Amino acid sequence: MKKVTNVFEAILKYGHDEDFAPHAESDAFIPTDAPAGSPAKIAELRRRVEMGLPLWHESDRHDYSGLTGAVRPRD
Repeated sequence: MKKVTNVFEAILKYGHDEDFAPHAESDAFIPTDAPAGSPAKIAELRRRVEMGLPLWHESDRHDYSGLTGAVRPRD
């Protein structure tokens, strides 16, 4: 029988995700410097879910310091 590797597989197999526990011991569970809401951060969260990893790494970026935003002129 195939091992459940992510939350989606757990839901398909058992009908719920109550017993699913992500595995943080993987070498693939690394922090990201991508800011919250950015396409890069969303892609990383998606990758983590698909790999069965926890969503949040304790060393992920937690603020917007040092970032410069694009400014669009008003019409």
